[in-house]
This record gives sequence, structure tokens and C-alpha cells, in this order.
Amino acid sequence: MVLEATIICIDNSDHVRNSDYLPTRLQAEADAINLLAGAKTQSNPENSVGVLSLAGSVPKVLVTPTDDLGQVLNSVHGISTEGAVNFSTGIQVAHLALKHRQNKHQRMRIVLFIGSPINTEHGELIAVGKKLKKCNVAVDVVSFGDVQKNAEKLSAFIEAVSKNGNSNLVTVPPGEILADVLLNTPIFLDEDSCNHGSGFAAAAAAAAGQVALQGFNSTAGVNGEDDPALLMALRVSLEEERARQEAQAQTATDVNAPPTDTKVLTATIISDEEERTISPSSIGADSVLSDSVLLQQAFALSVEDTFHDDSVQDACVNEAEFKNDHRQANLHASEGKEKEAEDTQNKGDR
Repeated sequence: MVLEATIICIDNSDHVRNSDYLPTRLQAEADAINLLAGAKTQSNPENSVGVLSLAGSVPKVLVTPTDDLGQVLNSVHGISTEGAVNFSTGIQVAHLALKHRQNKHQRMRIVLFIGSPINTEHGELIAVGKKLKKCNVAVDVVSFGDVQKNAEKLSAFIEAVSKNGNSNLVTVPPGEILADVLLNTPIFLDEDSCNHGSGFAAAAAAAAGQVALQGFNSTAGVNGEDDPALLMALRVSLEEERARQEAQAQTATDVNAPPTDTKVLTATIISDEEERTISPSSIGADSVLSDSVLLQQAFALSVEDTFHDDSVQDACVNEAEFKNDHRQANLHASEGKEKEAEDTQNKGDR
């Protein structure tokens, strides 16, 4: 998995109040950022995500790179619109935040959401892009809203910053849903081809949670515009529940593996005197013995063995008693003969 530290730059200028992306540009942008942050953190547990606002008097780092998804969601939810976007300054502040990341082994990446006109000069954009390229910083740009006005500048910026194809430009036309369009773009996928499934799986899980949440909204009466924090909490809860159910299903599949193709169950009991073979004739060849039937057979065999042992023990006792009686009879007979011999000798002496 790719180990990355990502700063997501959100456009919170006055232009994102427009409703050409439902419900508004800002809300559509926030939903896409939430999905992207979830995909980044789920693709690798050691990934970190931060959030920076581009508009206002100066760009502000709302959350430094962290692996706590809750902080990212709260920062996006509490953002407000003001002023215009300062493109070049925002990128440099994001780069500075990435330089102070805790894990220096993480690759650096900046994701820009641009939904308003860029006032920065063409040459300045190229200079900033070359500086980021020299520092091995990858940049992804999501252009929406004023797409045609920013197309030339953003294309030149991506061309200047791209190194071995590590940077991407995604254009979302008006009327489209940002989150749905981004799901099938390299922004949601890992850079390594062998790990392409991990980032997409996380994003797909988030999308599935969003679809399920739409059905929940219709039945429970939850309005995302009135309480977006509750909506996001429900979405995260649905994602976690879905992942837990998939893990349980996989565990159950591994445990309940198909048994061997044994058609008839045969119990063989070998004793000192004989060999007995018991086959359940009442059960068909293709049927499976139930637990109750097996218990009954085991009990019957146990009773039979106990009866056999008792019979042998009784026979041994009877034989010992017979030998004892025979020995006592012989003893009495010999005593009688000795007494008779003594009586005969006494008569002869007389």
C-alpha cells in the first residue's frame, strides 16, 4: 500500500454558494472530500489526511495531517464561505504543512478542489508547480464550477508539477455529482498498480453507504441540509457496519467449509473377542446424520460395551466361586479319608 500524507485544499470562496452542483458547490465539494478522506485512511492505516481552506484573508490549515477521520469530517462541516481563492499561497502553505508531518516516510500529496476563477498569473503557477515537483510533491486538481476559465491555467500547472504521472487533473462539468465522478478517477486509486483495489474498495464502500443513507433519509425523515453533521455520522456508521458484516461473512465462509464426500457413516468397534461394524442403514447415502442420531448411536454403543463388560465380569466371578466350592469339597473329602484311616488303625491296635 502507498503510504501518504495528504492535504486536501477546499475552495470556500463566495463562488461556491452557487447551486449548479446540488445542493450547492460547497456541499457537493464537502461530500467528495469526506469520501476521499475515508478512502485515503482506509487504503492504509498509517495514512494521514489534513484540510486547508483556500479562501479568506489568508489560507488556513483547519486540520494538520492526522489519521483521525472524525477531525477531518468536523473541520469540513464547520467551514464557511468568504472572499476569493488565493491559489499559489494556499499551495505553499499546504506544502509547508506536509513538510512538518510526523511520519517522514509518507509521500506528500496535495488535492485541490477549485470551484471559482483563478486570479493567479500563468507564470506564477508554473513556478509553483516546478518547485513542488523538485520537492517530490504530487498534486491532484478537481476543477468544477468555472471549468472553462480555469482549464488553460490548471493544465499548465499540472504539466509543470507532474513527475512520472503522479499528478492528475479531473474536470467535473455542471450538473454532475462530484463524489460519483471522482470514484472512477486516479484520485481515488492508489498510485501502485498492485494496490488499485484498496482505494477503490474504500470509496465504493463509502458510496454504498451514501446510497443506503438516501433510503434511510426517506424513511427516517433526516434532512442532510438541516443537519449535515448527523447525516455524516450516519454515513460513517453505515460504512463501519457494512465492513463488519463483510468480515463476519468471510469468517463464516472459512469456518463452514464443505465437508469431505463421505456418503455413509460407519462406526467400527474392535474388542478382544470380536470386531463389530455398525452402519446406519436407516439413513440414505446422500443424507447427513443429525446430531441427535449420532448421540443416540453413541449412547447405544456405550450401553452395549457396558453390558458386555458386566457380562464378562459376572462370568469371572462365577468361575472363581465355582473353583472355591470345588476346593472346599476336595478338602472335606480328604479330611474324611484321613479320619477313616485313623479309625481303621485304632481298631487294628486293639
